[in-house]
Parts: sequence; C-alpha cells; structure tokens
Amino acid sequence: MKISNIDTERKKRCGIPEIIFGEKDSKDLVKIIKEILNNDDSVIITRLDKTKNEKILNELNKKNINFKFKYNERGRVLTIYKGKSDGTKEIEIVGKIGIITAGTSDINVAEEAKETALQLGCEVAEEYDVGIAGLYRAINAVEKMKKSNVRCIIVIAGMEGALPSVISGLTNIPVIAVPTSVGYGTGEKGLAAIMTMLNSCTSVAVMNIDNGFGAAVMAYKILRINKKNNTKTKVIV
Repeated sequence: MKISNIDTERKKRCGIPEIIFGEKDSKDLVKIIKEILNNDDSVIITRLDKTKNEKILNELNKKNINFKFKYNERGRVLTIYKGKSDGTKEIEIVGKIGIITAGTSDINVAEEAKETALQLGCEVAEEYDVGIAGLYRAINAVEKMKKSNVRCIIVIAGMEGALPSVISGLTNIPVIAVPTSVGYGTGEKGLAAIMTMLNSCTSVAVMNIDNGFGAAVMAYKILRINKKNNTKTKVIV
C-alpha cells in the first residue's frame, strides 16, 4: 500500500522543501523519511515527541542511514542531514528574525518556530517571557530586536493574546502573531488569544493556534524574497 506521495519539486516551486508532520505512525514516518532522503540531503520533521523520536532514530540506525541527527526536544523538531565531520552543514542564510514570547509557557511553540527557522536559513534572536504584565520587558525586547537588525518578529502569546499588538505598535518591523493554547477557562485553548490577534489595530499577520512552524516558514519567505546576496554560511546544527 502506498502511504505517501512525496513532493520532490516543492523547494523549486515554493522555496521550501517538503517538511514532515510528525504526528503519524512511526513505521510510516520511517518510510517517508527514507523516501525523502533518497532525493534530498536533509529532512525536517515537526511535532515529534521524544518517545517517537527515539523509535525513529533506532529504526534508521538499524538501516545504516549515513546521516546526522539534531533533535530539539522542547520544540519537538527533528532534522536529519548530511553533515561534515565537524557537525556543520552549509545553509544559505537569508537574514535574521526575532522570536518573542509572552510567557515561559509559550516557549515550546517558540522553539518549534526557532528550530524550523534555523534549518531553513534564518539567524534567530529570541526574547522569552516578556509579556505585558511587565510592560517594560516588552519595550526592552523590541529595542534589543532593533539592535540585532532583525527583519521580522514572531510574537507568541496565550492568555488574552495582547503582546503582538503591543510589539507591532512599537516598531515598523513586520510582526507575525502566534496564539497559543496556554490559558484558563474562557481562553478556550487559544481561541481568546487568536480573536484578539485577528482584531488587532496595529496590523499583524496571524497564524493558527500553536503554529510556530507556520510562522517560521512565513518569516523565512519574507526574508528570502528580500535577500540581497546568495552567499552560503556554515552554521552549527
């Protein structure tokens, strides 16, 4: 039974490779990973919990897959790649993005965004736990982002979801808002946050609830289309 239909031309067509959503059966994931690696030198798998990651790596090691692995446990992102002996690979760097979270509870989504962005070719500056309960923290975070010369900021928040609007009101840098499912009762697992962001008067782009991956892809595309050079830079992965 054919379980997948790999889109080998996606990178040429869309600017990013096919990236695997990890909430599948482990055996199916191994088959899909092997198929992609027959055509490419790396693959990214998102939403992959620690237990499933260990199962997949064990299966791939049994099959003597000659690739290197990097797993971001908090972000649940696995990257499999052909690397150099010093653990590096060449990635075309398109620029720097910023990632800001309202709370520590939002960091899992932020790490998904961060790891995805790094593997696609973005440098990342992050400022975590700078929510509006202490407004000075958000102001300081924006100033640090400006000094870091970021070209896009991903702002991640649960609860009432106000932080992206505040950040967008403090800078001319494009803001991508990501609501999270963090919160209480009437927060409805992120519904309150996404409604706040969709109704922002400071003009932010809004992703779906907990979609750090989607925010990273959009940020990468914004930077990529404005990239001024094609130099390749070694980064440690």
